[in-house]
Parts: sequence; C-alpha cells; structure tokens
Amino acid sequence: MYRTNTCGELRLSDAGKHVTLAGWVQRTRKMGGMTFVDLRDRYGITQLVFNEAVDAALCDEANKLGREYCIQAEGTVSERESKNANLPTGDIEILASALHVLSSSITPPFTIEDNTDGGDDIRMKYRYLDLRRQVVRQNLELRHRMTILVRNYLDAQQFIEVETPILIGSTPEGARDFVVPSRMNQGQFYALPQSPQTLKQLLMVSGFDRYFQIAKCFRDEDLRADRQPEFTQIDCEMSFAHQEDVLAMFEGMARHLFKEVRGVDLPDPLPQMTWHEAMRRFGSDKPDLRFGMEFVELMDVLKGTGTFSVFNDANYIGAICVPKCAHYSRKQLNELTDFVKRPQVGAAGLVWVKIEEDGTIKSSIDKFYTPEVFAKLKETTGAKAGDLILIMSGERPNKTRTQLSTLRLEMGERLGLRDKNKFVCLWIVDFPLFEWSDEEQRLMATHHPFTMPNPDDIPLLDEHPERVRALAYDFVCNGIEVGGGSIRIHDGQLQEEMFRILGFTPERAMAQFGFLINAFKYGAPPHAGIAFGLDRFVSIMAGLDSIRDCIAFPKNNSGRDVMLDAPSEIDAKQLQELSISIDLNQEKA
Repeated sequence: MYRTNTCGELRLSDAGKHVTLAGWVQRTRKMGGMTFVDLRDRYGITQLVFNEAVDAALCDEANKLGREYCIQAEGTVSERESKNANLPTGDIEILASALHVLSSSITPPFTIEDNTDGGDDIRMKYRYLDLRRQVVRQNLELRHRMTILVRNYLDAQQFIEVETPILIGSTPEGARDFVVPSRMNQGQFYALPQSPQTLKQLLMVSGFDRYFQIAKCFRDEDLRADRQPEFTQIDCEMSFAHQEDVLAMFEGMARHLFKEVRGVDLPDPLPQMTWHEAMRRFGSDKPDLRFGMEFVELMDVLKGTGTFSVFNDANYIGAICVPKCAHYSRKQLNELTDFVKRPQVGAAGLVWVKIEEDGTIKSSIDKFYTPEVFAKLKETTGAKAGDLILIMSGERPNKTRTQLSTLRLEMGERLGLRDKNKFVCLWIVDFPLFEWSDEEQRLMATHHPFTMPNPDDIPLLDEHPERVRALAYDFVCNGIEVGGGSIRIHDGQLQEEMFRILGFTPERAMAQFGFLINAFKYGAPPHAGIAFGLDRFVSIMAGLDSIRDCIAFPKNNSGRDVMLDAPSEIDAKQLQELSISIDLNQEKA
C-alpha cells in the first residue's frame, strides 16, 4: 500500500507512530529553515514538516513541490506546537523523513479550495479537478449515502432491484427521445428510456410484485437548474396496492432519509392537497409551504366595482399580501413590475396597494376605485398596517395564477423566507388526467398515458375528458417536485380507450404499445408506482440551487459536456456504416 493512514484520521493519540501518507499538495509554506506542506486526500488534510537542520536535501526536495503534486511522505506523528482548531488533524503534524513525488502537476486553472476562484465554465471543463474540492466531494458522498439508505429501506420492504434495458423502442408521447442508430438493423433506431415505465409494468405482469431500480433516464428537452439530459430516478412499482398504500410506503422512505441525513422528523402522516386546491391557493402544483402569502381571489371585490378596464375585462383577479413591505419605493415596485413582464413570466403588468403604518391606503389604481372598495380589499386580503398587496389579473385563470405564483416565490426569496434548512413536504393528489397542449392543439396526458382515471370519473371520458381526475400523486418538498407516480391502468380495453382520447389510431397504439396491451391479456395485477428524482432529492438535502453540483460529470445548460466536448461530430466511416447522411444546409433551409 502507498499509505498506512489517510490524511484525515491521525490524532494526538497517534503521537510517536511512524506513518506513510499519500495525497495531493494543498499548499506549501517556507518559514526560516522549515518547510510546511499541507497534504490532502479525500479524508482530510495533514501538515507535513520538513526541517532543513535535520535533512537539508529532503527539505530542498519539499521546496520544489507545487500545488496539486501527488506525493507520498513518511514520518513520525508529533504534537503540533501551533494547533489548528479548524482541522480534525490540527493537533498533530508529521515530522517527515522521506518524500516521493508520485506525479507532478502543472499549475491548476483554479484554486482547489472551498472558496475557489474558478467560474462555472472553467470548473466544468476541468471537472476532475473541481471534484477534488471538499464542498463538491461532500455532495457526491451524500448522494452515495442516500442511495445506500434507499436500497436498504426498499430491500427491507421486500422490493427486488431489477435492471431494465437502456436500448429500447422510441415513445414520442412525452419528452423528446434520444435516439441511437442500429448498425445491424439499417435505417432503424433504438431510443434511450425517458423512464422504465412500461418495463416495470411488465415486471408487475411477470409477478415481481415489488420492484425498484436506481435508473438512468434520458430526455432531450430544454434544460433548467433542476434538469439534465441524463438523470437518475429511484424507480419503484408495487402490485396489489391502492394509492394510500403507495403513499404510506414512500412517506416511510422519505421520513427515513430526512431523519438519517438531516435529523429532521417529518409529520406522520404527511399532509395532502388536491391539485385544484394547490392551484387555487398557490398557483402551483408544487407549492412552497415554507412561507405564507397565500392567494386571495378578488373578482367580487374589484371586477365591476370601479372604472379600471383591465380588471373589469378579467376572468381572474388574484393577490398576495406581502407582510411589512409597504415601505417599498417606487423604484422597487417598478422592478417588480419589470420582473413579471419578463418573457419567462409573461404578465401584462402588476398592481400594488400599500397599507401605510398610519392605516392610509395608497395604490397604483387610486383614481379608479372609491375608498370603500379599498377598505373591502384590505378586509378581504387580511392586510395589516405596513403590508403590501400585489395584484395580477388575466383572461386565463390558471395562467395568471402561475404568473402570480412566480411573483410569490420571488418575494419569498427577497424576504429570506425560503430557508434551505427548513423542510416542508406534502402530497399533491387528484391531478387532471389530461391537459391541453397549445403546441399540439390537443389533449395530452398530464403524467403519461398509463395513468388510471379516478373510477368515479370514468363516465366523463367520452364527453368531458378535461374534467377527469387521475389517480396520480406528486411528492413535493420546498416547492420542488421530488417524486411522482400513479395507479396504473391494468385493463387492456381501458388502456386502448386512453390511447384513443390522446389521438392514437388503433394501429399506432398497437405498433408502439402492443406489447403492453397484449401483456394485459394474461392476468395483469392491479399495480401502482412512483419515481423520485435522486439528483433533486440529493440537492435538496445538500441545500443546493442546482442538481449539477450533485452529479459527478454534469452537462451545461446547453446540454453539452464541456470537459469531453460532447456531443460532437462522428467519423464519416461511422456514418457510412450506419447508412446515415447529414445535410445541415437542408435542415436550415
């Protein structure tokens, strides 16, 4: 072995021991006839001491070391005169007697420290160096620990881990597939799985009544802080289970993780909120309940009670009451107006009402309403002296609610109410089975085509599919959808009806999903499942703003791996073998 101990384990009780350490040079300091080297590995930092008076040649070798040299050093553990309380090893140092350079290093492009001078781009290009930093490494160690905890919990609940294929058939319904050409089947393509959805359902038909997988998934979609083109799911499925069985099982898993990782006791049971209630109260199907500012609907108060045409023409008027913000200046209020007008939010404008400390009311719409209307507004919103009321309106209620939700989150951020060390979890249930797609101009499955309709709503499928509720559920924590699932359809006829409503011809349905429809003919059990985003779960536990920091080698916001320079062009010979021709000019035309 290159080492007898790690750089993080030696203590004062080890004084006098002869040890061998190996790692990377964090920094060197020359003080008189002494040279001090901070040696770092995954486990910590230990100080090496080279004394010119004891061994001048060895000290000279130590003076030649640069940052990030990989070295081996031998010596004796000694009590440190000037102790470092910030290091677990700060009571000791190693009086070096031998030094071996295992590998030299050029000057790294950024400092390998917690507070580095490297920006995101340069750190992603040299990710293998970034991973040497303790703050980054700890995220991956946390990911490892959570994965182990999940495996142990599910194993104890009789779940079997089964690997499903990565090369599967394309399923265009949903996000865009990544496709893989087949050399042996010319002109045909595999797809990388968006999730193992149909495969785990087939496992239920096979009699594997409890399945899980730490599954890689791939989606060729636009990226955000909480999205990557490839990500990892804790993917699970259960047979002979009702919705409440699934919620209880995976509440247990979440409770176990929060307790073990963060020492937090989640409520038992977790609260549930219907999709309609969440949209009405917070304008989001993943509400952040760490703070208030619940929506107040103001149609009865403001529509038709004054001469403000924007409100009189609206189909929805809603407000949030921001506590103790009546002091906001005109400049600050204009900033908020500009914020909601950004293309990402898409609102036409913002109305504000200040409840001054003396009880007087000032507003951007003073001239359109009487004092009596403003008094009613104050009463309805529950606003107190010093509060600020922010109002938005629009033609489409849910669109306006979504815009108001974005404003609510922004105010929560500005007021420091989104504490990363506070965790509020809940289930969102009773999702609509379908949602309208403006892009496709048709109904789409809210989750996926395999979700069971609420049995009470099945009579509505033909005439009013938009009113049908799904037996679907999302696990939400701090305004983030961490997991989601549903009761599955296990009846072939009902599954075919779902495809019909979604615009599939019988031929297309059989071509794409015939394997599943046919499997249901062989005694398919009732089954249900859920998948948690492992990357998101880890990022919440670590208090991160982006999932990229808990993935070893992530992609950037353009879906590129700047370290590997991927995606990239491939050799013409490979294209020829695949019978693929690329004409970018034709694509642009």
